[in-house]
Formats: sequence, structure tokens, C-alpha cells
Amino acid sequence: MSDPGITDVAHNPDHGADDDYDPFEAFDRAQGAETVADPYPGFGDLLSKCPVHRGASGELLEIPNTITLDMLEDGPTYTVFSYRGVEQVLRDHETFSSAGYAKHMGLVMGHTILEMDEPEHGRYRRLIQQAFTRKEMDRWEHEFVRPTVNAAIDGFIGRGRADLVKELTFSFPNQVIAQAMGLPGEDRPQFYRWGVEITNMASDPERGFAASVALGEYFGRLASERREDPGDDLISLLTQVELDGQRLTDEEIFAFLRLLLPAGSETTYRSSSNLLYGLLTNPDQLDALRGDRSLVPAAIEEGLRWEPPLTGIARTAVADSEIDGVHVPAGASIGVCLGAANHDPARFDRPHEFDIRRGQVNHLAFASGPHMCLGMHLARMETAVMLEIVLDRLPNLRLDPDADDVRIMGFTFRAPRALPVVFG
Repeated sequence: MSDPGITDVAHNPDHGADDDYDPFEAFDRAQGAETVADPYPGFGDLLSKCPVHRGASGELLEIPNTITLDMLEDGPTYTVFSYRGVEQVLRDHETFSSAGYAKHMGLVMGHTILEMDEPEHGRYRRLIQQAFTRKEMDRWEHEFVRPTVNAAIDGFIGRGRADLVKELTFSFPNQVIAQAMGLPGEDRPQFYRWGVEITNMASDPERGFAASVALGEYFGRLASERREDPGDDLISLLTQVELDGQRLTDEEIFAFLRLLLPAGSETTYRSSSNLLYGLLTNPDQLDALRGDRSLVPAAIEEGLRWEPPLTGIARTAVADSEIDGVHVPAGASIGVCLGAANHDPARFDRPHEFDIRRGQVNHLAFASGPHMCLGMHLARMETAVMLEIVLDRLPNLRLDPDADDVRIMGFTFRAPRALPVVFG
């Protein structure tokens, strides 16, 4: 029996839903997915006037954006739009702290790596990295990623048409994580729902907290079983990793596993969807990629630069500072606009164009400095495998000419809501 996809869970009350609430729809609404088509002209206008502005990005563009605003501390808020300023904030972890995430995310996720500063962050990261070695990623590719992507395509290839978001990119990263954790098949539908409810915590904290408690209890049972009888799954590995005689506590393991769905799956779904959109709306580049697979890594990096899945993150200034020439007082909340930095004309020629032959990109989609995304190698591998299989199995792939206009939507989190295609 095939693993029910996360899309099925959202719309099927038999998969653990207690009412008609759709966490996926609620999350997209909170992110402006129904109203915000393109924030980049607004980002560019603000950047052209000053690299750093007082106010949150959503306020400055008059776009309601609960998640970004709620994550920031009380007091003055500044948003950094320039590449130079964003990189400065991300690299200077002594002046710009990540601890502000504890205010809201910590209540639901637990004490995660996102809100840790040094030296705690370094210790935790070194322990976690032991479960994400190159050898492990190679195993994940062949045991989980390739079979999952192929199974998804098996489900629609006979029709000659598909919605690549609903039937591929939205589901496969979550299924990979569930398999890597060694979750029993019958538990996965509820696990997917909990993961989305946690991701949606800012717009529905009550459900997010309830999902967090349920996941903690669930992971507690699994961790206890895996300590007694460890396997080669991710939960077993996390119970066994050791550094200088220290191991991860139960709460540290549970917090990381809670974070893994939104951080490890949500972003991969969005970045892979955005990359496919870029290729499908630039068919000459899709043809070039089909003919020269050596361009795949460059295409992935350009997709991440051009349409990062997450346009902004947060920091808190712990001392008076100057960011790209603008004074910012101690105690200020800092919105770090990754999307604007990736479109800074001072750093990138023709920044709004998607161009897989751009060359060295050095984007900031995975952030920079000590908090650079821990799962970036997994995300790149998953996207590369997905793209190669799509190119191999879906000849003459193109947007469905009879479908409605397709666009990338959203403000903080961005992705197309559908990618209707035909092939063959």
C-alpha cells in the first residue's frame, strides 16, 4: 500500500482530522498566498532608498504578515534589505542574536537550534551533524528519495498531465522525512497533519501547541524503543550520537524532530516548486537543462536565489550597531530580508531574471554564518534527484496551455499553489 501523501491528509477527514479545518489553507492565507503575487518590486523600491528601514517588511509594504511581526521582540523594528547588510547581520552572531525566536516558536517547538546562540549552538549543531553525514545522505537518496519521487510520478505518468505541486513537490519531502525517521506507515498521516499544524503555529497557536505536545509524546515512545533496539533510522541515530562524552537529551531530540518538518520539508517543497516554475516559464532554459545535465546544480542555486522559499528571518540586536551605514540601537528587532538581498542589483546583474547560466551565485537563501541551514545538503540532493527524474520520465514537459494563469504567491513563504503540466 502506498504512503498517503501529505496533500491527502489535508483534505481527508479519515486521516486524523477532527473537523473541516484545513491547516494548509490556513497557513497559506496567513502568508498572503492568496493576495501577494510579487513583493520584489516593493523590496527593490525600499532598497533603492535605503539599505535599512525602520519597521517590519510587511508594514513597510502595507501587507499584513503575522508570522514575521510576531516573531520579532517588543521595541523598535528594523528591516535590512541590502545583500551587504543581510550578510553582515547573519555573520555577526555576537551582535545579532537568534534568541528572539524563543518568544513564540519556543513555546511550540521547544528549545531548537534556531534560537540558540554560541557556544550552545555550536555544541548542538556538531551533535546533530553526525546524523547527516555524506554517507547517510547517500543512503537517504537511494533508499528514500528516488523511490518516493518515482512512486509519485508513477501515479500520474499514464495521464500525460499532472499538477506537479499537488502530486509531487508538496508530498515527497515529507514522505522522505517520515521514512528516514522510521515511522510506521500507519502513523504517517497523523504525523503529516501534526507537522503542518506546527508550521501554522503563528496563525493558530492553540492547534500548534496541541500538535507539539502530541508529537513530543509520540517521539518519546519512539525514542525509548529505539534506545533499547536501535536501527539505522534518524531517531535511532540521534539517540546514539556523542560529542566529548555528551549526548543529546530527550528534549533536544524532540525539539529537533519537531522542527524538521517545517524546516526540512516545507522549504524543500517550496524551493523545488519555485525551481520548476522558473524552468517551465523559461522553456529555453528547460530545454538547455534537458540537453546538458551538468547545468542541474547551477539551476538549483539560481532557483534558490531568484525565488527563495523563505523571504525573511529575524534577529535581535544585543548592542548598538551600524548595519550598512544605518544606526540600529541595542534591543531592536531585525528583520533580515533574504529575498531582497538575493535581488540586490549591487550584488547581482539582472536580479529579477531567472538565468541558470548566471555563474557563481552566492545567494543567501540558506542564510549565512553560524546559522547557515543545517539541512542545505539534503535540500539540494532532494531537489537534484527530483529534477533529474522529472527530466528523465516526463518528455516534452510544459505548462498546460488550458490551465489558469500560474504564479508564485506569498510573502514570507513563497511557492506556486499549482503547477499544471502536460507531457509526452
